[in-house]
Amino acid sequence: MEVFDAIRSRRSVGRLDGDVDEVQIRELIELATWAPNHRLTEPWRFTVVRGAARERLGSIWASAAAADLTLTGEARDAALQREAGKTLRAPVIIVASTRTDSDTVVAEEDLAATAAAVENLLLAAAARGLGAMWRTGDMARNREVKAFLSLDPSDRIVAFIYLGRASGEAPPPKPREVDGVIRWLA
Repeated sequence: MEVFDAIRSRRSVGRLDGDVDEVQIRELIELATWAPNHRLTEPWRFTVVRGAARERLGSIWASAAAADLTLTGEARDAALQREAGKTLRAPVIIVASTRTDSDTVVAEEDLAATAAAVENLLLAAAARGLGAMWRTGDMARNREVKAFLSLDPSDRIVAFIYLGRASGEAPPPKPREVDGVIRWLA
């Protein structure tokens, strides 16, 4: 697949199934690590969550969400069940994280480099015919989630990448209006 085609055709897919084997996952992560990174810090880390680990993560996810939930009774139970089920939307979740450097400039550059690595991974997945979706949200900042993933509390989760085979149609591309985002200086 040409890089231009991969960029234009890649879509986030919310429901994924099938399996992605370890060889494919390793290849995607290896391609992610080709992202540019200032000072060659290679700050990214990737945690692969598969199988029953998704259920354990979902339990922590629901437990964390329970603290902020004002619902009671059956409505609360249903909401917590939905939260726990979020980690089962795909057969694989790759958690992309970065360390947080004490130097704020390095920390900012490392965050940007890790985001670029995530995009590399998403494009590589599309080129391999896999579906993927980049998610973040409150759980990306949750201490219990970080502890479960063996991350340092100061690490930043940049993406929960849901990965698998698309179980339905990908959404159609949204036309891009490039003139509205360019400022020309001469």
